[in-house]
Parts: sequence; C-alpha cells; structure tokens
Amino acid sequence: MRTVPASGERLPAIGMGTWITFDIGRGGVSTGEAFTTRWQVLQEFFAAGGRLIDSSPMYGSAEAVLGELLPQSPGAAALFSATKVWTPGGWMGERQMARSLELWGVPRFDLMQVHNLLDWETHLPTLRRMKAEGAVRYIGITTSHGRRHQDFAALMRSEPLDFVQFTYSIARREAEARLLPLAAERGCAVIVNRPFDGGGLFHRVRGRPLRGYAAEIGCTNWAQVFLKFVISHPAVTCAIPATSQPAHMRENMGALRGPMPDAALRRRMADEFDRL
Repeated sequence: MRTVPASGERLPAIGMGTWITFDIGRGGVSTGEAFTTRWQVLQEFFAAGGRLIDSSPMYGSAEAVLGELLPQSPGAAALFSATKVWTPGGWMGERQMARSLELWGVPRFDLMQVHNLLDWETHLPTLRRMKAEGAVRYIGITTSHGRRHQDFAALMRSEPLDFVQFTYSIARREAEARLLPLAAERGCAVIVNRPFDGGGLFHRVRGRPLRGYAAEIGCTNWAQVFLKFVISHPAVTCAIPATSQPAHMRENMGALRGPMPDAALRRRMADEFDRL
C-alpha cells in the first residue's frame, strides 16, 4: 500500500491501465470472447485487492467497455476511478469529461488528469473548480513515453497538483533524475505508466532465467521483478500495467506481496538489466 500525500488515503501500489487492452467491442457489440476475457481480467484485479483503474477518451472504446463490465464485477465497489481530459478548449473539455462520467457509470471520478498536457492552461482551472465543488476528488497531469519532462517539471513546481503520471521502468529511468524527486518534494502522488516499456522489457529477457535475487523478493516471474523495481521507489504511489490476459493480471498483482528491493538491490537490478 502507498499513501496519497494530499490526503493520506492509502492505495495498492499496483493498478491497471486500459490503453489498447480494453479498446474492444466497437459498434455496441458487448458479447464474445474479448469481453469475457476482459471481465476475467477485472475479476483477477479486484480479487487481488486492486483499486486504481486508469483510462482516457484517447483509448478508443476503453471507457465504454469499463462502463459495461464494472457493474458485473464483484469488488468494483472499491474502485478508484482515474481518467483524463484530452481535447482543446474549455467547453469541449467539460463536455468530454461529462461523457466519460456517463460511460464509466460512476457518480464522480476520483482522479481527473490533463492528458499529455494538452491545453493544460485551460483545463487546470476547470479541474480546480471541479475539485472545490466536489465533482472530482483529485486532479493531476500526465505525460508518457518520456516526453516533455522539462515542461512537466515546470508545471509540477508552479501548479498545485495531487497526482502526476509519467513513464518509468527498469529500462527507462530518466524520471529518477528530476520528476520522482520533485514529486516527493511537492507532495504529489505518482502514477507510473508503461512499467513494462510497452512490453519491450520481456523481449530483453526472453529465454533468460530469473536472477537469484528474484527469490529474495518473492518474485516468480519477470513481470513481478519489473513491477517491484518500479513500486519500490519511495516516490512511486502506483504502477498501472495493462493486460488483456487474466493470467498476466494474476502475475502482475503478485507484485503486491512479499519483500521489496532496498536501494542497494535496486541499483544491482538496474545494472544487471543494463548488461543484458
């Protein structure tokens, strides 16, 4: 569990992303194997104690799919709902957020984020007003693929933000230099996207056995190794790997259990990965 600095609320350190994986069933078709599999993914997530699910209007039908599947999902009462505004203009942004609320079927969002800083100058004042009115609980900003770290850091310094979301993994550690320390300094909760580097980490270790340290930290697969590296950073609140496979969700959620690597082991893990 990790603490949200703005409130003291506790969240599980593994959440769930929906980019690509929940973009299914377009045209109103809500049956078939794809929907059944995603429903099973949600069951694994909630059964293991998961709470934070992150989406965006950018992700095709993902929000609509969540809206169909969440009411059928035992454990969904614990949901921490996080989505984004991703359009220019104040009126369009408010309309898009209202549509997202309708699609998810939740009474309000726990977290609303400005996606990839798009028109943040317009949207952040709107989000602050919504938070003051109780329409959302937390507000934040996002970036991905390691982009625009300088602009992102400037906003973190100048704007009151509850959450920030950016890319971090054992292969892409740029956030360690500026964004992670700044989040700790500013009291921002950190959501980590692309903790598997878009799946690229698994290509690097294909056919390679787990390192000896994996057993020391309770990892039985590479997914857990990669996730424990991310969530063991003291500034990280939650990582949001995405998957369409129930078995992979089970593996991911296993990273919530057992010992975490300390600073010395984290350095060793990164060094060994760099030599692969």
